[in-house]
Amino acid sequence: MNGRKLVYVKLSQMTKTGKRTVCVGDIGQVYCSDPAAAAKVKAIRAASFPKAVRRTAVCGDIMELIRLAQEADPQIQIVNLGETEYAVLFEPAPERSVVLQGAKTAFVALVAFCGAAFAIMTFNNDANVTDVFGTLYRLIAGRDAAGPTVLDASYSVGLAAGILLFFNHFASWKITEDPTPIEVEMSLYEENLNKTIIQNGERKGADPDGV
Repeated sequence: MNGRKLVYVKLSQMTKTGKRTVCVGDIGQVYCSDPAAAAKVKAIRAASFPKAVRRTAVCGDIMELIRLAQEADPQIQIVNLGETEYAVLFEPAPERSVVLQGAKTAFVALVAFCGAAFAIMTFNNDANVTDVFGTLYRLIAGRDAAGPTVLDASYSVGLAAGILLFFNHFASWKITEDPTPIEVEMSLYEENLNKTIIQNGERKGADPDGV
């Protein structure tokens, strides 16, 4: 290989950090049979946030890292095994408040509970479930129901059980080890979000913080 030092790099698409200076070693895996060459690549600056005071994203690509690696050591040859483009999201350390976090959690839980209850009630009203159950009871029992019936109870229990089975998640307990529908949707959302951040970074051009 004419003295070439092969350095294998596997970059992450998105890296969240609180560091002001981010190196290649912080955003991906680096391997080389020559520890000195690997250390040089790991030390290459991939992003910096000297003046950022809020959430800020910086984008880059493997070509720029290859150029910087060549400047550090002309014998280094980068072999990319990961993403060709990456984004680094700087998140300042938040000021944590137990009361505030608890209030946010309670608010989100309340909104989710009320929203789900409203959706179920409007569906039952649109489908006229009460009349359907009343008709079924009259056909089976031969008389009108005087109050809630076994059909109503079975429907209520079955609805709750069906939601738990579908979402495969209750508190910290999971029915199976398969990812839940929410986890799948969140994964797709994060992937699309990362791609959008990278594309927006390309449109803006150079890094405003001077990487």
